[in-house]
Amino acid sequence: MSFLENLVSKLRGEVRFISDKGTLVSYGLTEASGDQAEKQARATLCQFSAACRGFLWKRSEALPDTYTSSRQNQAEKELSKRVQQPGAEVSAGGRAPAGRKELHAAVGPGTEAAEGNRGCALRVPGNCSGLLPPGAARFICKENIVRKEPLQINSLVVIEAMSEKELPGLLILDIGGTYGVQENIVALLKKHFCLITMKEFLENKKEMSKKIQSVFVSECRPTVDQELLESLPNLKVIGNSGVGVDHLNLKMISNFGVKVTNTPHAVADSTADIGMALMLASARRLVEGSQIAISPHTKYFAVDWLGVEVTRATLGIIGMGRIGYKVAQRARAFEMKILYHNRKQRRKEEEQAVGAHYCEKMEDLLQQSDFVMLVVNLTPENHKMIGKKELGLMKPTATLINIGRGALIDQDALVEALQNNVIRAAALDVTYPEPLPRDHPLLKLNNIIITPHIGTATVQAIQMMAEEAIANMLAVLNGQPIPSEVFPK
Repeated sequence: MSFLENLVSKLRGEVRFISDKGTLVSYGLTEASGDQAEKQARATLCQFSAACRGFLWKRSEALPDTYTSSRQNQAEKELSKRVQQPGAEVSAGGRAPAGRKELHAAVGPGTEAAEGNRGCALRVPGNCSGLLPPGAARFICKENIVRKEPLQINSLVVIEAMSEKELPGLLILDIGGTYGVQENIVALLKKHFCLITMKEFLENKKEMSKKIQSVFVSECRPTVDQELLESLPNLKVIGNSGVGVDHLNLKMISNFGVKVTNTPHAVADSTADIGMALMLASARRLVEGSQIAISPHTKYFAVDWLGVEVTRATLGIIGMGRIGYKVAQRARAFEMKILYHNRKQRRKEEEQAVGAHYCEKMEDLLQQSDFVMLVVNLTPENHKMIGKKELGLMKPTATLINIGRGALIDQDALVEALQNNVIRAAALDVTYPEPLPRDHPLLKLNNIIITPHIGTATVQAIQMMAEEAIANMLAVLNGQPIPSEVFPK
């Protein structure tokens, strides 16, 4: 008698069996029906890989021709609801209720079932219990499974299963609320990770610290410091949602053997858009104009209330990376003359495509530009790169736009330059800190526009950032090439 035949014969009695070789256990009916079928019922075991530690099963007492595709879809939906996270409550079917011909159940990690002639008792975490049919094996599930299309054999419906390892733990600050991850992004993350909030982690550090392999950083949260890194022995990657990583100590993180990733591809278009929006709004004084239009004190519109043209003006872009180049593409449509300063000069064909001219020295760009736009990441080297000296080099009719990081500008020098008309105006999507103190002098000026760091605040950009961050983190966990890794300098 073969191993499987011997196993099947034992399952018909009181003998218990613990599957440690990875098997899918199905209980089925023969070609007969009714009482005769019940008598001839036997367990069907389908060997799977040794990695498989969980199973789905379905039993149908209906004949094949009555098992329609719509009912199949309904059953699939029901089954999908019952596959749970490790340690969660799991429901199971016993004898079909009156009027129902289908019996199905999902068995998840942590479940124990003991078989017998009359069916078996099923115990799962959370004091949930049920009844499995006669012939089912005692089974200790350790991992979830992914279901495949069901295969129908006469009156037997078997849903084959393949193994899926327990989802890796992902630490996030919170779900929803002022600072937490948005609900739609949470749903996306849950497809690939077991989410653990900071509160859950702090309440059960001993258990949770072992599960966490990744940290999802959104809007600079949660804070990643040495204490957190020391408490996460299995941490492999920090996935930053956004391109700027100045809030992360890359060298310290690297010393713990942890990788850092960002999302440069997802943010490029939306950030370039906000740069153009700020330039246009500042040039045409849109915020001031709106206030005049809606003010209860406005009696007439002054004919000498004027802005300046963007079309055919000179734009100086400091930082001609992915975002800076997107800005240049948009600016060309306004027939702007484009100057740029960058660590490395772009290829000639790239320059020609947008009509951009390279300035090796930033000073040359500042002196010639009508609009100066900062599009660089913050580093120790470029901290306060625009100070009193640089502002003094700009035209008195020029506008400074910042869509990089607030600390790129010496804000005290900027206040002085705006108050004394050293430059015409400024438009900032970023400040330092964020938000500014409510009594900050920048907030009292009428020749400045400040927006609340909304460069990537679009429905589409937030979704794409999460998707890119997920791809990065999964690549690290699976030992694959990392699309967007950030290296310490």
